[in-house]
Amino acid sequence: QVQLVESGGGLVQAGGSLRLSCVASGLTLRNYAVGWYRQASGKEREHVASIKYKTNQYYAEHAKGRFTISRDNAKNAVYLQMDSLTPEDTAVYYCAAGEDFYSPGEYWGQGTQVTVSS
Repeated sequence: QVQLVESGGGLVQAGGSLRLSCVASGLTLRNYAVGWYRQASGKEREHVASIKYKTNQYYAEHAKGRFTISRDNAKNAVYLQMDSLTPEDTAVYYCAAGEDFYSPGEYWGQGTQVTVSS
C-alpha cells in the first residue's frame, strides 16, 4: 500500500520559516517526480514546487526565492523549506508523486496545515 505522509506544518509568525517533510512507504520516491501543492480555504489547489532526480526543480512564481524543494533518497523523503512566510502562504500543503514533472499527482498525502500569523 502506497502512503505519503506529510509533516512539519504548524503556526508561525510572518517572516518565519517552516520545513515540511513528505515520507513515502510502498513507493520509491527517487523513481518519481514529487511535487508540493497547497490549498487555502475557499481557493483552488495550486502547485508550489516539483523535483525530479535532484537537480530538476520547478517553482511556482509565488515560491521562487523563498521556498526550496529537496530530496533525500536514503530516507525516501522530499522536503519543502519555506522561508519569509507571509499570511498568504496559509494553506493545507500536500505532497504528491507521479510521472509528470510539472504536475505529479498519481499518489497523494493527506496534507499538513500551515498557518502564518501577521
